[in-house]
Amino acid sequence: MIFLLGSPVKIVVALFSLALALAPAASAQEAAPTMDPGAALATDLGEVVVTARRAGAPMWTVERGGAVVILVGSIEGVPRDHPWRPEALEAATRRSQRILYPMEARASAADVLRLVWRIRTIARLPTGRTVADYVSPEMMARLERLKADERSDRWKTESLVGLSLDLLRDAGRERRTRGAPAVVREAARRARVSGEPVGLVRGDDLVDNLITLPPETYLPCLEAAVGAAEAGPAAARQRIDDWSRLRAPEVLDNPLDQALNLCWPSGDPEIAPALRTRWSAAVRDALDQPGVTLAVAPLRVLAEPGGVLDQLEAEGLDPSGPAWRRDQR
Repeated sequence: MIFLLGSPVKIVVALFSLALALAPAASAQEAAPTMDPGAALATDLGEVVVTARRAGAPMWTVERGGAVVILVGSIEGVPRDHPWRPEALEAATRRSQRILYPMEARASAADVLRLVWRIRTIARLPTGRTVADYVSPEMMARLERLKADERSDRWKTESLVGLSLDLLRDAGRERRTRGAPAVVREAARRARVSGEPVGLVRGDDLVDNLITLPPETYLPCLEAAVGAAEAGPAAARQRIDDWSRLRAPEVLDNPLDQALNLCWPSGDPEIAPALRTRWSAAVRDALDQPGVTLAVAPLRVLAEPGGVLDQLEAEGLDPSGPAWRRDQR
C-alpha cells in the first residue's frame, strides 16, 4: 500500500493511484532441449534465484519441494534516480511463473463522489477542538518548532492524520518514486507473466475508521511523524541507502520507516493486521505451487519480529538471504 497525502482532493487522487493494472496472461516456460523436464526445471529455478539476488534490494528465497518463493522486501519512497540495480529484478520477474503484488485499493467511478463527501468531514478536528487538546505540552512545543515557518495556524485544527502526513512529507518522503513493485509490474506486463495482489480493499473501507474512530486513535502515528520530521531528510536518505545495501534491521529502525508503519492506512487498526495475515497465507499457498513465485511484500511485514520470515523459520524452513534480525549478524 502507499501512504496518502493530506487534503481531501489529494487523498482521493492518491487512493486511485493504488489501483494498478495487472498483466492477465501467463508466461511461457522454455525448457532446454537437451535436458529432461525435471532437470531443466531445477536448472531454471536455480538460475532465476541467482539472478534475483543480484538486485540491489533485500530479498529472501524459500524452497519446499518443487516450489521456490522469492520474497522481495519493498519500501515506499525509493527515488527514481537511486542506483539500486533494478535490472536483475526485472530479469527474475521475466523468468518467474507468477507474481504476488502488494494489497491494492480499488474504487469505482461512483465511489469518487462518496469519497470526496466523506473525506471532507474528516479533514479537520471536531469543531472547537485543536491539536493541543490531544497532545502533551511537550509534544505541542515540538510541533510549534516544526511548524514555525507556517504562514497560518490552520494546522492546529487539522486532523491528526492529515497533520501526520504533512510531517512525513517534511521528513523527506520522496514523491517521484520507482520502487520494487513498479519495477516488477512493468517487467511482468512486458513479459506477460500473470500475477495478483494479496488482497483488495475498497476506497470506502480506507476511510471508514477515520470517520468512526476518535482522533486520539492516531496519536502514535503523530508522535512517530514528529520524530521523523525532526530527523529530517538526512534520515530519509539513510533509509533508502540502507535498503539498497540490504540492511533490513537498519531500515526498520529508521524513524521515517517507523512512522510510515504507524500511520494511516498501513497503521490502521483493522488494515494492518489484515495485511500481515494475508501475506502469511499467500506465501504458504505459493509454497504449495511448483516453480517460482516472486512476491513483492512490504519489508516490515517480512522482517519485523514475528513477521513472515520469522514464521517461516519457526516452521523449519530456511529463508536464504541477508540478515533480517540483528542477532543474525
